[in-house]
Amino acid sequence: MTSYDPEFIEQLAQAHQATAAPLPAAGFCQLADQLLEVLFPERAPRPLRDADALAATLRLLQDDLADLLRAVAPPAEAALLAAASMAALPALRATLLLDAAAIVAADPAAQGLAEVLTTYPGFYATALHRFAHGLHQRGVPRVPRLLGEYAHQRTGIDIHPGARIGPSFCIDHGTGLVIGETCVIGARVKIFQGVTLGALSVGKHLEGIKRHPTIEDDVVIYAGATILGGSTTIGRYSIIGGNVWLTESVPSHSRVYHKAHIHVTRAEDPAADIMFSI
Repeated sequence: MTSYDPEFIEQLAQAHQATAAPLPAAGFCQLADQLLEVLFPERAPRPLRDADALAATLRLLQDDLADLLRAVAPPAEAALLAAASMAALPALRATLLLDAAAIVAADPAAQGLAEVLTTYPGFYATALHRFAHGLHQRGVPRVPRLLGEYAHQRTGIDIHPGARIGPSFCIDHGTGLVIGETCVIGARVKIFQGVTLGALSVGKHLEGIKRHPTIEDDVVIYAGATILGGSTTIGRYSIIGGNVWLTESVPSHSRVYHKAHIHVTRAEDPAADIMFSI
């Protein structure tokens, strides 16, 4: 059996004693999924047909949320936070329906609202973000980021809960999408996979400063584009092409694209087939 240095064991013991109780992560994630099932019965294993059953379920979920929030707030404050979160559900559902409708309208592969609500990773990531953002705005520590990372693990879409996103938001595919904490996104914006809305530089001294771009209304950002900087603004009705790298603002109605250089070799020119390096 391995013999451990007593000093090392004592350091670990002090670290464990000084650490706050861990968040009930599984409970928060399960509750978020249950809320989505209530808001969108298409996601529920057994939809609730009775108004009394729905009201009772919402009351139970509010009690569960209050219990979970006691991990980060005193009991009385946790109850108030839970009540405020549940009171925001009508507005949350209305906004998410706009998001889902925007996806249906934009994606020719979408077979209807039910498919988007139940299977689209972009909708799911947006839904959890909007719930987490509400908690973030109410000053709840740690939990919003926990929910954001849960959605990130399930979808490959990384949205910081601090990001402000307008209605009718459409994520197409979405894998590899990153949206930073101080990003501001307007209404009817469409973003494809692999897009980064990030900061020009990373440093702790930048905490609390707007580091991420502003995307105005009706902008489309295609796959692989990178837009950086807190003072960078993409004007309304602009289209940002795939693989574009932007660190400065563009006015409204702009078209920004990356021009690829393509060289096609021919079979009758064998020497051209080795014009590359690895």
